Amino acid sequence: MTLGATHPRPYTSGWVVLHRVTMTAQGPIDSARLDPRGRYRLRIGAVDSVATYLVSVFHDGVAYFSQPITAGHFPRSAIDTLRVFDTTTVGPPLTVRRRLLSVAAPKPDGSRDVLELQELENPGDKTRIAADTLHPVWTGVLPAGALQFSVGQGDFSSEAVARHADTVALFGAVQPGGARQLAYNYLLAGGVRTWMLPVDHPLEKILILLEDTTARVTGPGLRALGVRPIEGRHFVEYEIDDVRTGALIAIEFPRGPFRVESLIPFIAAALGLLLALGFWWALRRPAKAPAA
Repeated sequence: MTLGATHPRPYTSGWVVLHRVTMTAQGPIDSARLDPRGRYRLRIGAVDSVATYLVSVFHDGVAYFSQPITAGHFPRSAIDTLRVFDTTTVGPPLTVRRRLLSVAAPKPDGSRDVLELQELENPGDKTRIAADTLHPVWTGVLPAGALQFSVGQGDFSSEAVARHADTVALFGAVQPGGARQLAYNYLLAGGVRTWMLPVDHPLEKILILLEDTTARVTGPGLRALGVRPIEGRHFVEYEIDDVRTGALIAIEFPRGPFRVESLIPFIAAALGLLLALGFWWALRRPAKAPAA
């Protein structure tokens, strides 16, 4: 186990913990103190063939975890070196290496499920943490019309991510050395024909997957990569490299089939107008003279 990024040295002042994770339970099963060379030894009494094992260490307010270890690594397993870092609330801005946008086919009401995946990188040599609840480590702009925002499966839990109006704010710790995935989902309301995708960070690459293969995508340097099968569904894939901030990327959806439900707003408006006209006409009618 090492400390630091630029000039790493053995990390010797902490305890490591072995965790067992199953579908029904999880928890620590062993722990050990690091030796002067940053090494440790952990033991498992009986290996659970369906469990996943993780090694963790806590340093400077942040927990670090190893890659998952499965039963196939035993009876002996030497995991990769686990690196820990000092923390800081300042430093170079986080960069977005790749951005993935997946748009599902329309639902019966015309709305579409959207998944976004941002690959964030910390170019500094310390783990970035938020100074407080008002200063996140990273923010991103949501597309207009995004509804029902929720955090997806990635490297950050829902407690570390918040939505403020049209902005996604990340408060989780981001360590140096490799990309960290921030995933979130939202709903695009039905009736949207042309959808502008905001680009508020420069990107090495953006990937767009559309289950509606008749949709049209426009953008600088756009390349169509064909149709890709994913879990029994088919998505047409588009790619753009070296995307600049403010790049104009648009998705134009085809006009959906006619639905009677789409007439409901117009029928309601017409009925309201008729009621208003009737009320106005009743007020204009002259009152009859009272009988003698």
